[in-house]
Amino acid sequence: MNFSPLFGVYGAAGCGRGVMPLVRQQITGRGIATDRLVFVDDNPKAANINGHKVMSYEEFLATSADERHIVLAIANSRIRERLALCCGKDNVKSLSVIAANVVMMDEIKLGEGAILSPFVTITSNIAIGRHFHANIYSYVEHDCIIGDFVTFAPGVQCNGNIVIEDHAYVGAGAVIKQGLPGNPLVIGCGATIGMGAVVTKSVPAGATVIGNPARIMTIKDSEC
Repeated sequence: MNFSPLFGVYGAAGCGRGVMPLVRQQITGRGIATDRLVFVDDNPKAANINGHKVMSYEEFLATSADERHIVLAIANSRIRERLALCCGKDNVKSLSVIAANVVMMDEIKLGEGAILSPFVTITSNIAIGRHFHANIYSYVEHDCIIGDFVTFAPGVQCNGNIVIEDHAYVGAGAVIKQGLPGNPLVIGCGATIGMGAVVTKSVPAGATVIGNPARIMTIKDSEC
């Protein structure tokens, strides 16, 4: 019976399939066999995807292992939060996934469960919360604070002195203007920044903004 660590990518859709090769690179570098790396999905549609077994969460918990690690490759931040709570109760450890070519500079605090995709840059003096997703070619500049369960789509430009609160979603190619020391630009809890938006001022919690310059389209209860 094999009691070596078991690793899972939670989510077998597009996000998970993009993250799986990064996890595989991490664990094989530690001498762990790839058959100890699986997809976890609540509604599996195939038994095997891209060379890795697909199993339900219950099967993942039932598989023999001395410890279990999982990364939540789910774009929806509310689902990520729910799954993180579930995994914590079941003693499944959060796995952070960082591509080999990610650039990380000085004084960075990175919360558990992060996914930093290829070509991401995190510069200096930055605090990032739990289960952050930064997709390809995104960057975070100096003196930023990012909350829990924040999602960056590809190519997000987050400039210096910005606060992004929990559950915010920043669309592909969006640009967030730099704030000022002591007076940061704030993206409120649960806000959505549309694809390609240019954000020049703070965004209220629960708001959806689009355009250049970004303007508010809707505001809803942020659930924060």
